[in-house]
Amino acid sequence: MAVAGLCPYWALFARRGGALRALCGSVRGLAAGPETHFGFQTVTEAERREKIYRVFESVAKKYDVMNDSMTLGIHRVWKDILVHKMNPSPGTLLLDVAGGTGDIAFRFINYVRSVRERQLQRKLRHHQNLSWQEIAESYQEDKSKSLGDSQVVICDINKEMLKVGKQKAQHLGYSEGLSWVLGNAEELPFDDDKFDVYTIAFGIRNVTRIDLALQEAYRVLKPGGRFLCLEFSQVSNSLLSRLYDLYSFQVIPVLGEVIAGDWKSYQYLVESIRRFPPQEEFKAMIEDAGFFKVDYQNLNSGIVAIHSGFKL
Repeated sequence: MAVAGLCPYWALFARRGGALRALCGSVRGLAAGPETHFGFQTVTEAERREKIYRVFESVAKKYDVMNDSMTLGIHRVWKDILVHKMNPSPGTLLLDVAGGTGDIAFRFINYVRSVRERQLQRKLRHHQNLSWQEIAESYQEDKSKSLGDSQVVICDINKEMLKVGKQKAQHLGYSEGLSWVLGNAEELPFDDDKFDVYTIAFGIRNVTRIDLALQEAYRVLKPGGRFLCLEFSQVSNSLLSRLYDLYSFQVIPVLGEVIAGDWKSYQYLVESIRRFPPQEEFKAMIEDAGFFKVDYQNLNSGIVAIHSGFKL
């Protein structure tokens, strides 16, 4: 009888205990941070940052080889198009974010050197009345400044990617005009209004808070500065889209396993492309960050797109 009398109280306690457990679970969820995605998985923002860091730590040494294998080398053409669209001149100060292996930075240096060389040749043609010695001295003086005070800062959050980039620069003979900085795209370690151009190639989809990265891009650019982003996007052709999906999900992870011994990282990279906003949506995000004259250029039917905007 006494036990029966306690039943209503026990039921009340059980209900309250269940509510308390649910509340504790919610508090733990809040403590872990807001939810986001890692590929097709749902994770907290902190977990996503940690997982992405491990992905690029894992793939860093094979990153360039895998890029060639996955895109059949076409990524090189896309990056060339990005730099030609930038059209930098001697004296340009470039920030290349998520640029650890240096692909955009090296192209930038080559492009500026080429422009500088053409400028030098035009200058010499206009000094036909100078002596041979004067021409030689003028040429050597200008040649010593092959970048015309241009600089490129490569900023990456991953130490291993920067390490690979530095080794690559040394191997290829790049030293002048290069600096390497460990930093987060969401909280860049640079002053306001510092750079002429901000580039990010195949990196922004791996940023946890894209809105913060865009705001930071806007902050560090000088007035008149340009934002350029090269990223995988949404394929416009339905037949090509189906073939692309088949290749992405059935072939790329296998290549990752065979070449880099890492199936999971490349499975994530494929999934991350599908989670990235389509062209128009990403354009709106860039405009929301404060950029003007925002547009984009689809390459290969939208497999990748180059978005451009200006800080005015």
